[in-house]
Amino acid sequence: MRQLLRPTRRLAIIEASLIGLVAALASVLLKVSSGWLGGWRVSISYYLSPWIALPAIGFCFGFLAGFLVERFAPEASGSGIPQVKAALAGFPMSLSWRVAFVKLLGNILALGSGMTVGRQGPTVQVGAALAAQMSKWVPTSPEHRKQLIACGAGAGLAAAFNAPLAGVLFVVEELLHDVSGFTLGTAILASFIGGVVSRLLGGGSLELTTELVASKSTFSFPEIPSFLFLGVLAGVFSALFCQGIFWALRFWRYKLKLSLPWRIGIAGLISGLVIAMLPIYFRDNSGLREFVLTGNADWSIATKVFLAHFILTIIAFSSGTPGGLFAPSLILGSTLGYLIGLGSQYFLGFGTPTTYAFAGMGAFFSAVSKVPITAIVIVFEMTTDFNLVLPLMIAACTSFWVAEVLMPRSLYDRILEWNGIDLDKYKETPKQGLLEQLSAEDVMQRRVETLTSKMTLDEVLQAFSKSHHRGFPVVDNGKLVGIIAQSDLSKIGQRLLDFNTPLDKIMTPQPISVEPNTSLADVLFLLNRYELSRLPVVESRRLVGIITRADIIRAEADHLVGVQTGPQPEPSYIVYQTRSPSTGKGRLLVPLANPQTAQSLLQIAAAIARDRNYELDCLQVILAPRHTAPSEAEVRTTKSRRLLRQAEMIAKKWDIPVHTQIRVAHDPAQAILETIKTEHIDLIVMGWNPTPPTRGRIFGHVVDTVIRQASCETIVVKLGHSTSVNGFLSFNQKVELTKDQLTFNRWLLPTAGGPNAQEAIELLPALCKLSNDCEVRITQVFSKSKSLPDTKGLEKAAKFLSHRINHPVITIPVCAASVPDAVIDIACKDQCDAIILGASRDGLLQQVIKGNIPEAIARGCDCTVILVRGV
Repeated sequence: MRQLLRPTRRLAIIEASLIGLVAALASVLLKVSSGWLGGWRVSISYYLSPWIALPAIGFCFGFLAGFLVERFAPEASGSGIPQVKAALAGFPMSLSWRVAFVKLLGNILALGSGMTVGRQGPTVQVGAALAAQMSKWVPTSPEHRKQLIACGAGAGLAAAFNAPLAGVLFVVEELLHDVSGFTLGTAILASFIGGVVSRLLGGGSLELTTELVASKSTFSFPEIPSFLFLGVLAGVFSALFCQGIFWALRFWRYKLKLSLPWRIGIAGLISGLVIAMLPIYFRDNSGLREFVLTGNADWSIATKVFLAHFILTIIAFSSGTPGGLFAPSLILGSTLGYLIGLGSQYFLGFGTPTTYAFAGMGAFFSAVSKVPITAIVIVFEMTTDFNLVLPLMIAACTSFWVAEVLMPRSLYDRILEWNGIDLDKYKETPKQGLLEQLSAEDVMQRRVETLTSKMTLDEVLQAFSKSHHRGFPVVDNGKLVGIIAQSDLSKIGQRLLDFNTPLDKIMTPQPISVEPNTSLADVLFLLNRYELSRLPVVESRRLVGIITRADIIRAEADHLVGVQTGPQPEPSYIVYQTRSPSTGKGRLLVPLANPQTAQSLLQIAAAIARDRNYELDCLQVILAPRHTAPSEAEVRTTKSRRLLRQAEMIAKKWDIPVHTQIRVAHDPAQAILETIKTEHIDLIVMGWNPTPPTRGRIFGHVVDTVIRQASCETIVVKLGHSTSVNGFLSFNQKVELTKDQLTFNRWLLPTAGGPNAQEAIELLPALCKLSNDCEVRITQVFSKSKSLPDTKGLEKAAKFLSHRINHPVITIPVCAASVPDAVIDIACKDQCDAIILGASRDGLLQQVIKGNIPEAIARGCDCTVILVRGV
């Protein structure tokens, strides 16, 4: 397998060539499209008033670009280089076709709006994203995939600047810091093809006129102090430039608190207004750069260019615009160098402003991006003038040292740190293998089928016969007390035990277990050392999961193909909370979302809480915008508090303690899981609206996530069309609630005779208290091939219920080909009000060939369906 994952030289050449070609095509498309859109904007400003046309176009295109990024690919905001660096460092940063397309379109709109951002940084991210997507076509190692992503980034830069050497150096100097033969070889090939194809299709060199390319610079020894002075000024202004960006970032995030489309739209509006006030040649950024570099500008024009671009770039970039800083850095550097050249020519009598302008480009670029070698090579490849090499080296190296003193580290690293990703700390961490990086809680199965120590040997044998598991943890009151495996059952025949023997006589007491933070290396050592196939995961003796060899193998397989876990959402924030005396034996949580069904859901939860002597916890989740932290979001809690007051009224009628809280969160499922953990919830009752199923989901994101990850018993309720509490209640209705307002007269309990059905059977007596007069039907669906089905399990369940409830219990054995169809048919014919069904986590979430049985029953019935999943 390892040999298959090692890329051959031929495969690496093909991949690098293809990546270079695709990156070049994307770069040319971006250049042509943005140039056409920018030209259209300039032409419109001649026919309409620039005071109207430029701000309107800036706002509309900026808003649209922000909407595309926020809606479809948040990773596409900004320049894109920080995202590429994070992905190459191993952080779970998405790079895909979707990110590349949104970045491409967003940057075209941003450039077309007139904002002073560049297309070179976005081209780097587009090339890296396309390479990342293409690398998934061939199974490969994560290390090889990382090198291909770097090749795509280098090819994107080479294509954007028509500078192949700069693309290679950027990979080595900024992205990978690696000069191995494989990295250099693939980067050189991809960058070469990217630069050549871009030059052939895009024409010429970096949008420079023939006059400028043909012009030659001059340099003499007495000019060295002037170039040193240029380097110092470039370092100082670049540090101010970077500080201005972070000041603006704080202003956008903490003062205005606007969504991304509005931020970018306002930045485009401001850019349009400022450019409308300036001379006409300010409306074309690339033309303005040539105007300065060819020596046609005087000192006042150069000063205006520098100040305008300095301020407008800070505003545009800090707003999250999908644009880069390479082109603005070159313009700022060229104008600063041009001013120094004019001063040198006027006061000292030597030097040409164009030479200083090119040296200033490299100096400012070097100071901002902290890549002096790449900066020197980019300007050299743009001009192919050897006379510029020494001035470039003097100015670029000086500006780099000054900027490093005033503002250490790259701007891109600081932006990552601003967003919570510290590459320096990550690099200082010793690189560990996968088994050391991951812990048991990262790969364990959180939902575990368990047995109790009081079960008889006969019940244990039935549980094994009905399950594919080769062992079960034994749990009493949530605490792990033992484990039973098939190997233990094989010894029973030798001991001549009775089938009524309790499980605690044959189980392995005090089994070997691990804690959630135990590394996979230690887990694997224990599995091998004691020849085990599974280990319980416990936290303070409470069973929280189980881990098997298969789980570890699956994690290693995911790691090999580059599957990573995304960043955790920000924690939810409590904005409202009430407390009652803690007098119950446990806690029952009810998340409330729909006011129309909340009353019925609360009645069901209250009946269960009263029967088990539980306290009632009611939760309302308010969603915060994605661009705002939950703790900083401005929310209104009036309607939520009204809904929670209705919960307090019901709890008062049932005489049970009630606690309420309102949380602000980005993800409702995450808020529910946090509440379960912090409030030590024993049972959660959730409502479910059977909307059309989402691809990859059974019940939807929230319900599926809670079923999969919650550490407590879970009940999912789909309320029927006729189920209500005196009709649907609105927030403004004031109805005196009583315990008997919600009624279920006919219950249907499907059972397969296994341990999962026991959860539903034990819950049913509490729910029967919702009605004074009801009857229960218990059904079991048998295969049609069985002429004489075994109904002992059905009769045993009926006998158990008869002793617990004072209502009629009817058994209905059925032979049918489909379990869901048979249950739905009985529910319709007998006009059942509610169905209660027990299932394991796998039974609720696993899609089989004939569909998911609990989901199919819930979707196919008009009556209320209650799904129960035990701990």
